[in-house]
Amino acid sequence: MNLNIIGYFIYLSITIFIILKVGKICYRNGNIYVAELIPNHTDICQKINQVLLMAYYLLNIGYCAMTLISWEKIISSTELIEIICLKTAVIIFIISILHYLNIFIITKYIQKLIK
Repeated sequence: MNLNIIGYFIYLSITIFIILKVGKICYRNGNIYVAELIPNHTDICQKINQVLLMAYYLLNIGYCAMTLISWEKIISSTELIEIICLKTAVIIFIISILHYLNIFIITKYIQKLIK
């Protein structure tokens, strides 16, 4: 039995669930955050937040799919669990870095974008 195929399905299920859940939370809370940075421009705030969400989904789900080609052949269930945990941890780390990078960029450059 090929454990790689099972690992792919488990990994993609876990990571896509995490990506979608975090994306919804960041989108919901991001509307409030961006609205405070750009008062009286609700439409612009919502569009910025939608673009950030779409870029977030495309980047993270695309990266998850690309990492599948780098997997070694999995020969045991222990190795399967280790690989899934490691790859999922990398995705969570990337999500956190992107989140803080977005906050930094928005807070630093938002006033320049408005003017």
